[in-house]
Amino acid sequence: MKPSVEILVENYRSNLYAAAFNVCKNAQDAEDVVQDTFIQYISQKKDFESEQHIRAWLIRVAINKAKNKNNAFFRRNVLPLEEYMETLTFESEESSDLFENVMKLPEKYRIVIHLFYYEDYSVNEIADILKVSPGNVKVRLSRGRRILRDALKEVWEDDE
Repeated sequence: MKPSVEILVENYRSNLYAAAFNVCKNAQDAEDVVQDTFIQYISQKKDFESEQHIRAWLIRVAINKAKNKNNAFFRRNVLPLEEYMETLTFESEESSDLFENVMKLPEKYRIVIHLFYYEDYSVNEIADILKVSPGNVKVRLSRGRRILRDALKEVWEDDE
């Protein structure tokens, strides 16, 4: 099974962008990662088992490319998180606080939080995507949630 890239772009572009942005914290780099991911898909000679396999492969490639981009010697056009936050609109102040605090998480927690809550992947699926054990994913989710809970408790208590 190898659907056309046009169908995949339509179905997964926004998911890949969100995953890449979670790693890069930069809109331009995230867009580059998405393009590079689809280019790699086009050049890939592999047949996929199912739609879920394609989706997991695309997200894994995007995350790896985003990590590589972060490790590059020279990163251009970096937009600080605060400036990017000004361009976004949120339904409530709590949503804005949550997004900002998720983006401040260390990368290993931020990625699993994103895949679990925003992409609806199970712990086992995340473990396959990131090539770590399910137990490791559970630990990262737990620690990420604890950091978020502590950070948001402070923010929301200050508002009262």
